[in-house]
Amino acid sequence: MTVEIELMILWGALVIYVIAGSAAIVSTLFRYDLEDLVLGLMVAGLLTHTAALGYRWIRLEHGPFLTMFEILSSNIWSLTLFFSLCYWRSRAIRPVAAFIMPVLFLMMGWLLLTNPGKGFFPPTYDTVWLYIHIGFGKVFMGGLLVAVGLSLIILLRPLHPFNEAMQRVPGNQSLTELAYRFMALALVFHTLMLVAGAIWAQDAWGRYWDWDPLETWSFLSWLFLALSLHARVTWRMAPQPAAVMVIAVFVVAFLTFYGVPFVSMVPHQGAV
Repeated sequence: MTVEIELMILWGALVIYVIAGSAAIVSTLFRYDLEDLVLGLMVAGLLTHTAALGYRWIRLEHGPFLTMFEILSSNIWSLTLFFSLCYWRSRAIRPVAAFIMPVLFLMMGWLLLTNPGKGFFPPTYDTVWLYIHIGFGKVFMGGLLVAVGLSLIILLRPLHPFNEAMQRVPGNQSLTELAYRFMALALVFHTLMLVAGAIWAQDAWGRYWDWDPLETWSFLSWLFLALSLHARVTWRMAPQPAAVMVIAVFVVAFLTFYGVPFVSMVPHQGAV
């Protein structure tokens, strides 16, 4: 089993994702009926990507959650899975693919620039709470990503050519309500992620919380997310400023989970 075979399978998945995203953009902007094709391609990409992740898991004997390469790959998989389920279940969600897939394209480009080499698996990672912690985090990011896609429709709808393409999409108020439902879902799973992480930290390092950089930024992300929901209910914000706030929450969360662990020496990095 070699890394070259794994990368060939992964490349196949990424190519299918790009075709699916391109079809989704064409379907939305030019109003072609390609929704079944987009869903089928996303499922095909997920199956291929699952094979790549499984191959790596068997080859290295640990899950894809140590290096930036593994984290990006597994999160592209989980975000695509979450969105595919939403795409399948709700027709109102489907136009969002034209805005979400470019975000995933950027992550794919970043993935291709990272080193696919093996990481160090510390003993503190050998616990079921790590998987629970990571699982909750993936649902959190998935809910937040869908909310961002809905918010981008609200912000870009007045611009050409989006104004004509978005005529069949529900109004801004409906999109705002739907976005904040996904934000509420994200808050629930962010909370569960922090709780599971604290239990894992107690088992691994003998403390529930230590205010290290990642823990601090995770709490700030949770606080910012909670405040955005509170502001939406209390101030009854208009769709446009509410959409900007959703995107701001996503930026903070993205920097927290894809930046902080790799610029600071903290236990989450496997340093201890």
